[in-house]
Amino acid sequence: MQVDIRNRKHISHKDIVELNFIRKQNKYVFRKYYKQGLRSHILEVLHARDVLKQNKGDNINGIRHYPIAKPFKMLRIFRKKFDSLSEIMKEIGKYKIIEKYLPADCYAKSYEFIVDYIMEGKHDYILCGLQDYVEGKVFNPWDLDRKNHLANLIQNNQLQGYTPLKMTREHLIQKVQKQVTKFIESLKKMILEANYVPDLAGNGNFILTYDGKIKLVDINNISKVSFGSDINIDDKGYPVCDKSIEAISIIEQKLLYRTIDKNEKIYRTFLDAHRMQKVKDLDAEFHHSL
Repeated sequence: MQVDIRNRKHISHKDIVELNFIRKQNKYVFRKYYKQGLRSHILEVLHARDVLKQNKGDNINGIRHYPIAKPFKMLRIFRKKFDSLSEIMKEIGKYKIIEKYLPADCYAKSYEFIVDYIMEGKHDYILCGLQDYVEGKVFNPWDLDRKNHLANLIQNNQLQGYTPLKMTREHLIQKVQKQVTKFIESLKKMILEANYVPDLAGNGNFILTYDGKIKLVDINNISKVSFGSDINIDDKGYPVCDKSIEAISIIEQKLLYRTIDKNEKIYRTFLDAHRMQKVKDLDAEFHHSL
């Protein structure tokens, strides 16, 4: 009996090329990404020629070299089963909000598409996304309490030979801070005007690129923002809205070295001590359930 690909825990290249909506060719290889989302399968899309070089090596001046094959896109296959085409379009509409409010250099561009999935003769819709691959180091807002966290990430990049325009570490830090300032301002505008916030709390949701930009790469979980007393949780039971706004406050304080204004509407609502304790309990329940 065929198992719905959305219900599988893990999928491989073989599973992808057997799908009815994938062209049967040998130009690309689909490789499981190290980080798997709760809401989607994530696979790297690589050129087959690069994978061949990685596996068989390349002769350079008589020396065999095995370069790591790097993806050029990321394929996401959403696990969620939608009841109608209009429901999928509503989901895609959330990503359009990100495009509207966030600067293009602050997130990994994704191209959503809807496919007709055939399984055992039955047809169903599946939502997929082909996202730009972002190379760099994972940036985790919760690690900013560690001394010199950003400087250490940048130094690791430089040790690997990535020093754009021969910039010093101090100049790269200033470049990151300038870009993040614009990012935070855009996020707050999105929260106040559109009443939505992307998931900023998950480990691995941000990447620090080698040229000194912080990019949001996980745009699958976009939460509705309510300024009422109720704490919104997502379909997995996680208080993503509150934790994302907490992450914004940490970035402002620890990366931009600002003293946040507790009277600001966003922080006045979501950084209330009593509310934060409730969120902490929900966060613990969520991780315990995993």
